[in-house]
Amino acid sequence: MINIRSFRDLLRLFFIFKREVKITVLVTFIIIVLGAFLLPNRFESTALLLVKPGRDTSTLPIEIADRQAVVIPSAMRDPIIDEERILTGRPIVRMVAEKYLDDLSRQPQPTGVVATVKNALKATVQGLVDIGRGFLQMLGLVEKQTPVERLAEQLSKNFSVTHAPGSSVMEVSFTWNDPEVAQQVVKTWIDQYEQERTSTMGRKSLYGFYEAEAASTQARILDLQRQIETILNQLGAVSITERLNDIARNLNNLKGEHLNTTRAVASTQSGLDTIQAQLNSMKKEISIGRQISINPDRQDLAQRINAKLIERQEMTRTFKETAPPVKALDAAIANLQALLNSEKAVVQRSENLAPNPVFTRLQNSFADQQASLSRLKTQAAQQKVQLEKLEQDRREALALEPELSRLQRELAAAEKSFALYSDSTEKARIDRELDKSRISNIAVIEQATLNPNRVFPKSLLMLFLAIPISLAVGLLALYFFYLLDQRIHDGDHIEERFGVKVWTSLQDLSDKQPQRRSAFIASMYRLYGVLPLEQVAERGLSIGLTSARKGEGVSFVIEHLRELLVERGHQVRVNGVGPAAPGEILLLDASGFFSNQEAFVILRQADLICLIVEAEKTTVPILQTALNTLNTAFKRVDGIIINRRRFDIPEKVLNVLARIRGKA
Repeated sequence: MINIRSFRDLLRLFFIFKREVKITVLVTFIIIVLGAFLLPNRFESTALLLVKPGRDTSTLPIEIADRQAVVIPSAMRDPIIDEERILTGRPIVRMVAEKYLDDLSRQPQPTGVVATVKNALKATVQGLVDIGRGFLQMLGLVEKQTPVERLAEQLSKNFSVTHAPGSSVMEVSFTWNDPEVAQQVVKTWIDQYEQERTSTMGRKSLYGFYEAEAASTQARILDLQRQIETILNQLGAVSITERLNDIARNLNNLKGEHLNTTRAVASTQSGLDTIQAQLNSMKKEISIGRQISINPDRQDLAQRINAKLIERQEMTRTFKETAPPVKALDAAIANLQALLNSEKAVVQRSENLAPNPVFTRLQNSFADQQASLSRLKTQAAQQKVQLEKLEQDRREALALEPELSRLQRELAAAEKSFALYSDSTEKARIDRELDKSRISNIAVIEQATLNPNRVFPKSLLMLFLAIPISLAVGLLALYFFYLLDQRIHDGDHIEERFGVKVWTSLQDLSDKQPQRRSAFIASMYRLYGVLPLEQVAERGLSIGLTSARKGEGVSFVIEHLRELLVERGHQVRVNGVGPAAPGEILLLDASGFFSNQEAFVILRQADLICLIVEAEKTTVPILQTALNTLNTAFKRVDGIIINRRRFDIPEKVLNVLARIRGKA
């Protein structure tokens, strides 16, 4: 746990892990140098094959040009990949391995002391490998393999074939420990590939396939034509489309006529209802002449009323208005007046009648409309019967249409396939003759090369880059050490992470340098400035100094702090009995509370609790555990002192940096 803020911090980090980095750099350098001299040599042999365009590059039995609607475009398909798969297939690899073992068994054993020793070592190593493989096979951890299978697997790993996008040239490469053997393996591989490809891709069976398919397709066409003819005879038409169109046209016309007839029936019925209503409201006869005279009853009542009025006038001369005779006379006059009002002024004496001509014309029109309504209803019923007949015909045609369409599609596909098979039969015959002559579309444009220059290892390049790579690995290791280091080196980020202030960091005095002594005294005075000395005169001050483990410098800090306080004129007591008296400072030694339970008893009487941490020994988990323990016991930790802090950069390096900075 170190904070990198400047170049000096980087130097400090380097000198902290100097030993580990040096070991890493040295080991990396040794590995690279040994690899440059001891790694097995690898030689490469290459060859180029040209795949000429032709029917051999097609994966379909029919020409691509004949099936543009169903074949993936050539821009999306690379036929060279198929050739690469054939070239690296297991059968060819096995043949090459068998031939390699056969040739190896016929080679004479090399003579000479060096060759004999080398062969003996190789045989010994191979025997040990076979023993180990047999043991693993006995345990069931690996499968049993023959020497040919093991060699084929090894050859396949060292063999590669590639081609550039859009190119028709296959680049063959094989890597082995002997350039002549590599060249011979590539030659054998290409020869076996050409032989197997010619024998396996022969079109003898393809010609028979096309011929048989053409015959079966022709029979299928005749059967489909007979089925279509049967269905069309059942429909009575030359085409299902024309039949459906004819039925649809007749249906549309008849539905229009039926709709018009229905409308005419409705309008005629409405007219009949109107005429019937007019006939019901009209008289059959009309008056052509009448004789009228004055009503005699009304005249008689008027005369009687006049006589009563005269009688009343004479009676009022004798009686008052309220007299009973006068009232009786008034009642009689009122009754007569009511009768007069109920009588008509004139009366009809005679009348001449004749038939109503309008009524007669309406009766004639009603009869005509009834006849028209009967005719329209009969016509609508006939049209409905015809519509039902056409609907039945349409349903029958629709029921037969899917089957007929399927048969027609199959017939069209069969006719097209028959044409393709007939054309491809002739092409297959030509291909069969080409196979008999062993003519192929694969051409070797570059034979297997003999390259005495090894492709691996590049010893000179490895030696040249050994030092830079070793230094880079050392820097990478330094970075990983920095990430994995959990030790406390200084007080940065402690307060942010744990919430406890760092009172001071005390330098290590083991090197006896005056600069370190001065820095140590300055750190002690910083600690002196942190203490709340203003309360000493009133009630004294008890400072408990503790550590998680023994040997982290609690006694050392107490001794130097006591000397400093005495020099400053304070009365100091160390580990005394009882609390601090006014004017007295009590220093309590409670080191190693992980193993010393009495430390918690001692810290109970402390006004301040300070945890002492030894730099480069205490780790972050230990510090976290110690703080959690003290917070659990006392609910506080007032400060942390980092003891034995080392700067780690040698004095010579610092002097050099100072001179460089001064010149700059």
